[in-house]
Amino acid sequence: METTDVLPPPLLELLSNSLVLYQICPYVPISGLLNLAATSKLFHNFIFGTPNIFRYLDLSTTKGGDVDFAPIDPGGEIWRSERMDEAVTEEDFFAGPLRGIFSTLRRRGVLQDVQTLILDGLSVPAEVVREIICDSPFSIRILSMKGVKNLNERKLKQVLKYACRLGRPEGTPKLRGLYLFGPERCKEGSSPFFLQKTVLPSPQGVTTSVGAQLGTQWNQRSQNALSSVLEPDTDPWYRPSGVLSFAEHVAEWADVLSVCRGIIAFDGVLCRGPRHGSLAIGRDSGGHAEKLVTRGGFMALTSATVVLGPGGCQSCHSAPEGLAIPGEVPTDYLPLLEPPPRHTNSLHYAQKPPCGMSPSGTSPLLARCKACLVDRWCEGCNKFWCEDCYQTSETSTYTQMQKVEASEHGGEPGLRMGIKVHLGLCIEDCLVGEMYSGAGSGGMWG
Repeated sequence: METTDVLPPPLLELLSNSLVLYQICPYVPISGLLNLAATSKLFHNFIFGTPNIFRYLDLSTTKGGDVDFAPIDPGGEIWRSERMDEAVTEEDFFAGPLRGIFSTLRRRGVLQDVQTLILDGLSVPAEVVREIICDSPFSIRILSMKGVKNLNERKLKQVLKYACRLGRPEGTPKLRGLYLFGPERCKEGSSPFFLQKTVLPSPQGVTTSVGAQLGTQWNQRSQNALSSVLEPDTDPWYRPSGVLSFAEHVAEWADVLSVCRGIIAFDGVLCRGPRHGSLAIGRDSGGHAEKLVTRGGFMALTSATVVLGPGGCQSCHSAPEGLAIPGEVPTDYLPLLEPPPRHTNSLHYAQKPPCGMSPSGTSPLLARCKACLVDRWCEGCNKFWCEDCYQTSETSTYTQMQKVEASEHGGEPGLRMGIKVHLGLCIEDCLVGEMYSGAGSGGMWG
């Protein structure tokens, strides 16, 4: 029987299928697309004549996009064919490589089509961010700047507050999502967004000693590893993951998150606990989001740094502020999820958790700051009891040393008064386990 060799279709014919083209282009580096356009006039006209080919641009791996030089030598050095002198500021120097790339892309007619821009790990001064957000040549809607260098965060805060001011022109800013707090790169099989061990806020007390916390830390590591294996499609924001690894960083940006609320979304959220006087989610009799109810409070708004998981309170499986369910709550209640979407610049998809995360199809999120979790959250197993179901004792305002002294004089208050959390650990499981593991002459505390 005669066999005939069937040649595959030409590349241009294959790319002419818009479905194939738009699925492939976000995974091809900009250098690959430009090299393909340079092969022939036919490819050149196709690449630059088809809309949305350059919608997603990742410059994080681009050579020449970073600065590895020493600080500026005010005289005599030649860099990018320009003599450097005292008139060149340090910010201009560090912004040079990225501005050079933008200039080339603008000249080739690429920059105005970019809507999702990845600058992770590059040298990105605050002045460049201002140009991206405020200048007309840019139409960036989602910007990723994780792990960037030479960034003046104080100036960046001023830029974002100015862009979101009340008297801003209509339709500005174009930016809708900013990835800023997360780690630059995620290693496969790990969850770098959250701490792999728990750290108690104060070093006083027996259970807060290094030896006493070894078991708790290893339990937390095992729990995180097991969660990653059993729930590979579950984003860490939507499971009881514990403390954010970038908690200290995001905590400094609460004022910016508050000003930009509803305008620019971040990969971090504000705490909505009742102690902040923030907005709570009202529910009707069917359990659907009804309206927003203002609750009184006495603490200033701050960033959420502890993720409690979709289960909510251990008793009522909810929270006074309500669980944040995508599609039912405002966008500023939800964080941007990793990675940034490649095939769309929609904020809805940037915040949408993976499919199939729960049998009901809903994916509740609950995150708070540590101040709203004092004596309500176990740092060992991430259990949480809300204000409606559990009233903390008068010792909740004590320091850790005062709590230890109270327990020494009157017995273990958690066992005697029904307290659920003592010294940062739940009485029922973690604290009792630590006590038993350390008992005896050869034990941790023996």
